[in-house]
Parts: sequence; structure tokens; C-alpha cells
Amino acid sequence: MKSFLRKSSPLLVHLPYPSSWLVPVVLWQLLVGGCSPPVARPTGPAKDYADAEDLFSKARYDRALGYTSGFVRGAPGEFNERGRVLRAIILSGDVNAYTELADAYQKGAEATKNPQWKAEFIRLHHDNLRYAAERSLGLAEVAHALTQNGTLPKDLTLEVPYPKVEGPMMVAQLTRVRDGGWIEAGDQESASIEAQRMAIENVLAQLTGGDRSQARAKLTAGPVKIDGADFGLFLGQELLTAASAFDKKHLHDPGKMKALCSEADAASKATATLLHASPDASKEKRLKKLQDDVKEAVRNA
Repeated sequence: MKSFLRKSSPLLVHLPYPSSWLVPVVLWQLLVGGCSPPVARPTGPAKDYADAEDLFSKARYDRALGYTSGFVRGAPGEFNERGRVLRAIILSGDVNAYTELADAYQKGAEATKNPQWKAEFIRLHHDNLRYAAERSLGLAEVAHALTQNGTLPKDLTLEVPYPKVEGPMMVAQLTRVRDGGWIEAGDQESASIEAQRMAIENVLAQLTGGDRSQARAKLTAGPVKIDGADFGLFLGQELLTAASAFDKKHLHDPGKMKALCSEADAASKATATLLHASPDASKEKRLKKLQDDVKEAVRNA
């Protein structure tokens, strides 16, 4: 027997353990050898933008906004510019959402016959108007950063995933409120969330030059280039909407209203610079209307 083992299977003679122990060792070596080196995680502005993108895709807009605050005062650069564009989009949507909520509750207070509902609607009106005012000042700050050199880039990049949680085309709860009908606390919260989602998706559609389905298709395909003049016109109009939070019908703060109008005027001048270099009759017509609207708002401050 010893002679047979030595001649036909020398491995079994010299190894002190069964050959089956080789299998896991070889597999482990293959796994270790086949692994790619770890990918470096982004840091600094790149990390902040990546986190903002991720939260935006989940429609967690308030948290996404927090990750864009550092881009406002940052030095010029790829991520700072994209971060400012994203921040302007979220803030514009918020201004529109909170303004709609405030106006709906004001109409509800005027329509209802129930004194308790009236008092609560008035409170909700003031709360949402205050939120709109906060977002308006934030929009003015980022607009100032975008136009501080008196111009805008020839084109800007919008690089975010389309939100996975889509907003409604209209907020059903607010229809009831405007008619003076009551909605419970849970519906009030839902109305606020849905108004924000709806407004931000409307902004995405506007900036990508189409409706929501087109915006989704373009953002899914990759980064979207936005013409600088189009963005300037958008920014100026959104600043005027933001300024209305401080007009005589709302918070009546002439100083803040004029400050927002000044930023809208800066956006219009930056747009004019771009159109001087690349004339476009349609955009020049829109610019003239924006400039006239800014002057009218300042007169009414």
C-alpha cells in the first residue's frame, strides 16, 4: 500500500491535511486578486453636490437645500456654479409653493363662516408667508452670487436626477381650503409637501423648455445645458415673484422688496449683456417686459 501511494499519488504522502482545505484558500486568493482598488469618495464641494443630488432625487428638497448653502460664497468652479443653479431651482420652487399655500389659506379665511377655522387659516397664512419670505431672501442671495460680475455664463449646467417621488399637477387639499372647507393637520402637512413637489417640478419643466415628461427624459439622459439668457430671464422673473412677499398686500416691507427688485434688475442686465453678444428677438422681447415689470414693482414698493 505504501508503495502504491508513493508512485501514483505523491501529494497524499507529503501533505499532513486532506486536499479539500485548498479550495477555500484558492477561492479567497482569487477574490482578493480580482477586487478592484477602492474608489476614492468625493470630498469638499464635490461631496456636497453629490449629497444634494441624492437627496434631490428622493424629493427631500429641504435637506438637499442644506447641502447647497456652501456654494453661495464659494470661489468660481464647476461644483459651485452647478450648486448655485440647483439652489436657485429649489428656492424658486419653495417661493412659489409657500406663496400658493399662503394665498390659499387667506382665501379660506375669507370664505369660511366658522370663526375657529378662520383663526386657524389666518395663522397658516402668516406661517406660510413667513416661509416664503425666508426663501425669497435666500433666492436673492444666490442670484447675487450668480450675477455679481455683471453677467452670466453663456450656458449653465443642470445635472440632477429627476425626482423619483413625483408631485401632483394640482394640490387637491387647497381647492377645499379656498372654498372655506376645513382640512385636518395631516392634510395640511400633505398639502405643504405636495405644493413644494409640484412647484419644483414645474421649475424643472420651465428650465428644460418643455413639460414634466420632457424634463424627466432630458435629465434622465444626462446633464442639461441651459442657455444663459434663458436662465437670466427665469431668474429675474422668479425674483419678482419673491419680491411680492414684501409688497403692500403681504408683509409690506418696502426695503426688502426694493432689494429683491434690485437683484431682478441685475439679472436683467446680465441677460442684456448676453443678448448683446448673441441677439435673439424673442428673448429681447421677454427681457423688455421683465425690465418694465421691475420698474413697476419698484414704484409700487
